[in-house]
Amino acid sequence: MISFNKKAFLLKEIKIYHFIMDKNLEIDKIDATDLKILSILLDDAHLPYTEIGKRVHVSGGTVHVRMKKLEHLGIVKGAQLLVDLTKLGWDISAFLGIYLDKSSLYEEVAVQLEKIPEVVNIHYTTGIYSIFAKIVCRDTQHLRQVLHDKIQKVGGIQRTETFISLEERIARSIPLDEPQGT
Repeated sequence: MISFNKKAFLLKEIKIYHFIMDKNLEIDKIDATDLKILSILLDDAHLPYTEIGKRVHVSGGTVHVRMKKLEHLGIVKGAQLLVDLTKLGWDISAFLGIYLDKSSLYEEVAVQLEKIPEVVNIHYTTGIYSIFAKIVCRDTQHLRQVLHDKIQKVGGIQRTETFISLEERIARSIPLDEPQGT
């Protein structure tokens, strides 16, 4: 049996979908308004939909519907809180170039790396490394422990090369302009 809250949520989602269809919004395409909404949110994710609507010259309800459409398309995948980890005592950011025994082990190794909390980013890459990962640690002793006791024990990893970041200068998204192919 579906709970009242779940039922209300599903009804709301169905209403939003029908609203999109009634307004002839193309559910599978994004337009300049969608990109403007995304750009504003990338600059300040705290802004209410009504304020975003004023800047884009649409209603707050339209912004809400557009955001639901972008979530439906998989363009918006959620929201994250950005925290300055150095102010919480996590002073070391390091990048690892990871060599695998065989490239076919990528999926298995990635699943194991995901289980290590200090691993915050994993990329499957071309070039000399099979995987490039970012880890965050409290200090060099913690970094040593993570490398030795966790990462090096993952089956399929042949060896790693560690690059300690001295400063993060830029952390941004790309500018969103006109949609491609229009």
